[in-house]
Amino acid sequence: LSEVELTEHGYVLATLPANTEEALPVIGLIAHMDTSSDASGANVKVQLHQGYEGKDIILSEGNMLSPKDFPELLNYVGQDIITSDGTTLLGADDKAGICAIVSACEYLLAHNEVKHGKVRICFTPDEEVGRGTEHFPLESFGADFAYTIDGGAYNEINYENFNAASAIVKVNGLDIHPGSAKGQMINAVSIACEFEMMLDEFAKPMYTEGYEGFNHLCEMSGCVTTATMDYILRNHDLTKLEQQKQDFINIAEKLNQKYGANTVELQIKDSYKNMAEYIKKDPRSVIAATKAMQRLGINTVTSPIRGGTDGAKLTLMGLNTPNLGTGGYNCHGPYEFACLEEMEKVVEILIEIRYDYTFIPN
Repeated sequence: LSEVELTEHGYVLATLPANTEEALPVIGLIAHMDTSSDASGANVKVQLHQGYEGKDIILSEGNMLSPKDFPELLNYVGQDIITSDGTTLLGADDKAGICAIVSACEYLLAHNEVKHGKVRICFTPDEEVGRGTEHFPLESFGADFAYTIDGGAYNEINYENFNAASAIVKVNGLDIHPGSAKGQMINAVSIACEFEMMLDEFAKPMYTEGYEGFNHLCEMSGCVTTATMDYILRNHDLTKLEQQKQDFINIAEKLNQKYGANTVELQIKDSYKNMAEYIKKDPRSVIAATKAMQRLGINTVTSPIRGGTDGAKLTLMGLNTPNLGTGGYNCHGPYEFACLEEMEKVVEILIEIRYDYTFIPN
């Protein structure tokens, strides 16, 4: 590869040079190097389980990956499953994406007879904490469109994601000795619980799926004097997200009327938007991936992401970047696994995307 660079902010960049003089778009392939902090990613002991038989997989003493708990495992009977030993993440999110990109480049470099345009590569840091694009070198990257290789099933194309916001609710209380607190104490923790109970009970992640949005209380801390709650708000429909934000405002106002001005302080910030409206204006990336899969005899699945990707923010920055699968599943926990055959299919898809753009309108 050429133009290999490690930036001061930890982005790894490289170029697969074109081997044809045809005027083809420059495509970008992006994956993130960091793994989730929900479980350790250190000293991963990778295991290959060949020809999965549909039974429990013993990862290590006391750790088992079972189809009783994860029935989707039965989709991979007869295939090779990659896991950790159950004490750490596997890291398929998103090292499987890096694997796919490197493997596709390796193939194309070894097969010069397979013609392709210029491909730009970037491995990002900090995706799992929502800062993967904060210092992304967009101008020098120079792609016409790109893909994040950061999904699940190999045949997925994701170009719809949540509109996202965050809310910090701070409750200011008044601590009085409980023996003489009548009519005076304002218990910040109790009011914080009251705030949470005033939100729609069924607008929580455990009750939602598909295109349904949610309010998620991520963290809560406090005492009588002060309490803080951190929320994330998500919805594919921007109008509905605005209503969720208004619900927070309305509840804060009601509690301030009940307990006094500034008892509840509310801070709401937008995080990212649904990339679908931008992709639909310039669908070349989705068309190219769909056609590539069709040529390989793969039935594509288009599903909304119930989250966000680096690609969502890059799309808003002007680089249309839908998401493709990796063959990795059960991310962010010790029962993460990847299907080797699906990982290989992802490589085939990336190779196939390389060239045929004649059908794509500018």
